[in-house]
Amino acid sequence: MNEHDNFMMPQSLPSLAAVLRDAGMRVRVIDCLPEKMGWATLERRIREFSPDVVAAGENHALYAGEVLKLVNLVKRIDPRIVTVLGGAHFTNLPERYLPKYPIDYIVRGEGEITFRELLKALDSGTQDAEQVEGIALMSGGKVLLTPPRKLIEDLDSLPIPAFDLMPMDRYGQAKRLFNAGAMTIHHSRGCGARCSFCVWWTQMAERKIKDGCETLHPRWRTKSVEYTVAEIEILYKQYGRRSLVFVDPTFNIDSAWNDEFATALIQKGWPIQWFAFMRADLILRDERLGVFEKMVRAGLAHLCIGVERAEDADLKGWGKNFYSKSQSVEAFRLLQSKYPGVFRQATFILGVRSETPESIERQLEFARLIDADYPAFHAATPFPGTDFWQEANENKWLEVEDFDFYDMSTPVMGSEKMKREEIDLAIIELSRRYVGVKWFLKGILSSSAYRRNMYLWWAMVSARIFASTTLQFVNPFRHDNYTRLVKPKWYDG
Repeated sequence: MNEHDNFMMPQSLPSLAAVLRDAGMRVRVIDCLPEKMGWATLERRIREFSPDVVAAGENHALYAGEVLKLVNLVKRIDPRIVTVLGGAHFTNLPERYLPKYPIDYIVRGEGEITFRELLKALDSGTQDAEQVEGIALMSGGKVLLTPPRKLIEDLDSLPIPAFDLMPMDRYGQAKRLFNAGAMTIHHSRGCGARCSFCVWWTQMAERKIKDGCETLHPRWRTKSVEYTVAEIEILYKQYGRRSLVFVDPTFNIDSAWNDEFATALIQKGWPIQWFAFMRADLILRDERLGVFEKMVRAGLAHLCIGVERAEDADLKGWGKNFYSKSQSVEAFRLLQSKYPGVFRQATFILGVRSETPESIERQLEFARLIDADYPAFHAATPFPGTDFWQEANENKWLEVEDFDFYDMSTPVMGSEKMKREEIDLAIIELSRRYVGVKWFLKGILSSSAYRRNMYLWWAMVSARIFASTTLQFVNPFRHDNYTRLVKPKWYDG
């Protein structure tokens, strides 16, 4: 996340690397952030390794500029090196990037099999890369999209991620955030919903061709409990990890899987705590079935629920009609009364088209009503590939087109009643008004060590930012002190 805090392992890198290595390819992974590797050092590493292919990607939008800087660097080092990009951002914008940048191929959607088959085709020299399903490339001066590749039906058929190729000792170094030694993991891919503001589901969507046009359909798949536990065992025994951060878009879709997983972890008896993104309605379902209690006993210590808005009409307008405000309230009250040791995080979206000062106030009131430990107030951000992006472009709502600002904290457009700058100020104001001495004491006096650590982390980060900005004679309450890309000292070195 940042050099003073906690870098987390990108799930794509070890997953892709394992598949390529199993296919007999020589693979090297470079994760510049945790290694604090600047551009000059990266260039030396690439020259020393002398690769045939360099690949990188971006899922949302924020680091797209860094990826483009990389492909320019690679082609300057050696124009013969093949550049391959992936992730939802480049998958959804091939026409924007392929004609203008030295990108040879874009792997579209789920990457493992497509990337492997593309490299096999390039290596053999006998198979035309244009015959590989699931890629985009320039052909005859035009952008060519090959037919979409089918999703991997059996995720257990994939090899265990290549953790040994990653700088494992550099991840999760924060002493308090997500507990000490946190490590990312996922058991499922995709989502059963297609919320109009969310780009997450598009990367793992099922792609079909209808009347000559590609359509996206939500799909959810999961690894088996046995596979997931085997992966955890490696992280636990070989790498000493005691805290897991599940990055699944929706962890708790399948109640039977949740039950079996919780049972397996309880039987193992490992002192592991874990974080997950969950849906409020499915929490209530699993509580009625007696499954949620088992999940807490199995180490569930931190939940993030996409509450998003206080108004059900807004939820339905985004296609998020599978639960309501009342279910969010019920889920948070359940957590507060029966599972007080679980850290309760909620996400809200501010800056929708109908936003007014009064509606922003309702979001704060709702956050207080559910008594979230941490309400994350995000700016409504139209990411490429979403219905929200298409609508924003068609109606010319976007005021900021530089993806360096698409951090979900910086508004990139105003609403019908509020300027972008007013929404920007409101986001930080809501956070400031939510916290206070009473709020802090509630967390720091908790009987749960995990919750105490999270409150201490928040306080320490805020104090550090406040101190550093004050020493620089910068307003410590400016929103961009807490968001936006920051250039570390080692960036160019």
